[in-house]
Amino acid sequence: MRRGCTSLGDVQCDECQRPMPYPERYMVIDDEKGTISRICVDCCLTKGYARYTEEKGQQVLTFFPEKPGSL
Repeated sequence: MRRGCTSLGDVQCDECQRPMPYPERYMVIDDEKGTISRICVDCCLTKGYARYTEEKGQQVLTFFPEKPGSL
């Protein structure tokens, strides 16, 4: 399961080992084995877990997958 979270200041990225200060956003990934990975926005963008979308004239960061096309 994937969740978007906000750092409270004591979080470190499991990919690049960079500390994430408050109020930086990051993603938590829980896999079937029960391991938890915390990944910063930069690593999420490079791995394709996050993307920027245009909403109401502003760029917004989202961890949601892209919506499928309408039929």
